[in-house]
Amino acid sequence: MGSDSGNVQKREQWGSRVGFILAAAGSAIGLGNIWRFPYLVGKNGGATFILVYLIITVLIGLPVMLAEFAIGRAAQKSPVAAFGALKVNPFWSVIGWMGTIAGGFLVLSYYNVIGGWTIRYMIASFTGLMDAAATADQSGAFFGSFIGKQAEVVLFQVVFMAVSMFIVLGGIGKGIERACKVMMPLLFIIVLVLIARSVTLPGAEAGLDFYLNPDWSKLEDPTLYLDALGQSFFSLSLGLGIMITYGSYLGKDERLPSASLWTAGLDTLIALLAGFAIFPAVFAMGFEPGAGVGLTFITLPAVFAKMPGGTYVSFLFFLLLFFAAVTSAMSLMEVATTFAIEKFSLRRSDAVWLMGIIIILLGGYSSLSLSGPPKITIMGKSKDFLDAVDYLCNNVFLPVGSLLACVFVGYVWLEPAKKELTSDGKFAFPWMGAWTWCVRVISPLAIIYIFYMGLAW
Repeated sequence: MGSDSGNVQKREQWGSRVGFILAAAGSAIGLGNIWRFPYLVGKNGGATFILVYLIITVLIGLPVMLAEFAIGRAAQKSPVAAFGALKVNPFWSVIGWMGTIAGGFLVLSYYNVIGGWTIRYMIASFTGLMDAAATADQSGAFFGSFIGKQAEVVLFQVVFMAVSMFIVLGGIGKGIERACKVMMPLLFIIVLVLIARSVTLPGAEAGLDFYLNPDWSKLEDPTLYLDALGQSFFSLSLGLGIMITYGSYLGKDERLPSASLWTAGLDTLIALLAGFAIFPAVFAMGFEPGAGVGLTFITLPAVFAKMPGGTYVSFLFFLLLFFAAVTSAMSLMEVATTFAIEKFSLRRSDAVWLMGIIIILLGGYSSLSLSGPPKITIMGKSKDFLDAVDYLCNNVFLPVGSLLACVFVGYVWLEPAKKELTSDGKFAFPWMGAWTWCVRVISPLAIIYIFYMGLAW
């Protein structure tokens, strides 16, 4: 598939192994690493949460990612068309449909809204945010005032989406791969600069102590395990169709186990580094580490406002968040684009515009619902449209889709999957037995637990 052609032409492939790994890692490294991960660390006792998170990532996240890569490369198709290409029972295409609807449309529709916030906060770092953020209360008022301006929120959502569309228009090589080769190194540089500033603040030692020393009493709290399961699973972009899509652009010379390890490793590294950038500063400035999901847009601006050079630190932090959001958003956009190209035989440019407009309209509902209707009632609770879509995707679509993927690979398509993981015997995979056990038993049981507990929230 060329960058401007339908599915009749040869499928485009990644230009290099490094480009693919950076793109896959970029899809996993998103708002969840820099926004949600630190909040959960603060909520669950610091290093204790990190240790549990790492164990779960190895036992659950990696096996599922490897399964999705195998499906994509074997099929060389989008998630929806992949199962037809594998010549299996048509029922299994529900996995592709769920991933495409959840990732390519629903998640991306509200992801763009939050991505737009990062642009607004980059600008605001120089135009009033630091003055307003002198205390946490004033910082909260600034955020409330911003999301209450519906036209402004929609505008920044559209700007953010336009960036993602522009990158995806270039295709895999000239668009996504090239963008990731620029943004991913910059992302690492920015987080290292923020760490250097944070750990040198007076009183930063308390934050490092909190972050690095486990509070073993937290192991008795069952919510720690639920949070760690959810964060690992969703941080790796599993169940969204991304890894199937990206895998479909791979040749047989790529070692899938190695690619999965690099992707999960870089994703986890950024999440851990974000903690080193955030917690020393939070403690040094006298704020609470478990400040909730408002940590990013309310607490941290207040931290930056009290910090020498806080304006520039604030700008760099939200630029970091912007890069993380874009690398994930363009991955989700590629899922929708590939679907449209293959389903409707569209040129890439037409598919990007069609899907982009649909997603912008969906995102508009999320933007408008932050300060008024529409509201949706789910399990007896009234939620704005953004929260409702987030709830349905994270607690229904992703767990069910990934559970089905595990069942499919583990019990229906196991032998072809094993051949795919070794590139038809070209490479050895000494962990095949452990992977098989995880994808057939451990990962499905964990996903069922996430699904059950998620619906009980």
